[in-house]
Amino acid sequence: MGTDNQTWVREFILLGLSSDRNTQVSLFVLFSLMYLVTVLGNFLIVLLIRLDSQLHTPMYFFLTNLSIVDVSYATSIVPQMLVHFLAEHKGIPPVRCAAQLFFSLGLGGIEFVLLAVMAYDRYVAVCDPLRYSVVMHGGLCARLAITSWVSGSVNSLMQTTITFQLPTCINKCIDHMSCEILAVVRLAYVDTSSSEVAVMVSSIVLLMTPFCLVLLSYIKNISTILKIRSMEGREKGFHTCASHLTVVVLCYGMTIFTYIQPSSNPFVLQEKLISVFYAILMPVLNPLIYSLRNKEVKGAWQKLLGQLPGLTSKLAT
Repeated sequence: MGTDNQTWVREFILLGLSSDRNTQVSLFVLFSLMYLVTVLGNFLIVLLIRLDSQLHTPMYFFLTNLSIVDVSYATSIVPQMLVHFLAEHKGIPPVRCAAQLFFSLGLGGIEFVLLAVMAYDRYVAVCDPLRYSVVMHGGLCARLAITSWVSGSVNSLMQTTITFQLPTCINKCIDHMSCEILAVVRLAYVDTSSSEVAVMVSSIVLLMTPFCLVLLSYIKNISTILKIRSMEGREKGFHTCASHLTVVVLCYGMTIFTYIQPSSNPFVLQEKLISVFYAILMPVLNPLIYSLRNKEVKGAWQKLLGQLPGLTSKLAT
């Protein structure tokens, strides 16, 4: 049998988080509830932004994109994981595995770039507030959003192509809950150093470049805020950045810790737990953070809820 014929397997086996049946059932219930909260929470955020004209600003345009990305990312991983919690056979065809890897990597990359774009939006709001509406006009916002989606997708296509060109016929068991890139690369029976370098370089470009832009923007933001003499002005400045900064710390921090670390001593359980955090918890936390820490969103919720009795009575009549 030639080498070319050895590079293809009919299916991969996802080992998941646990082999214990009771644990799998418990995780199925827990993750199902969290997935429903993710979909509902982000849908309500998008709907609220759509209905409230006061939220028709660049920040909330990007937040709408972020909510769509969060729901899509969770959907690329969680339904498959839920099925495998209850299924006896936990196989996944290579084509579906490659598709899952492409979408999860792409959507993750889009989120990183979007957070950098949102950091620029906060930079203009804090450092150049008088020209905010002129700088952050609709055309620029659309181009920045398109750039985020295109850059994440192109990076994902490159990494997925490199990963699935590796021969993996000796071992088809993926020690992960999904087709995660590092777990798939470890299946190869050839030297994967060049592939790991390519993945590392791509990760550095897509993660560290936006992260550095975010870092620079917040250095400038903080220095500008500290120059404000009034305490009320400082509080307003920090409040402008609070929600976004919280999401940035959680999102970038966990992902950089996962992917930009020495590959000679991988901690598989650690990678699984961090992936659970990013796929399950982050999409739940984002709408909560932007709702609980944002006066404009809370005000829009109160306004919408205050209108519900009137709408209900009109519908009743």
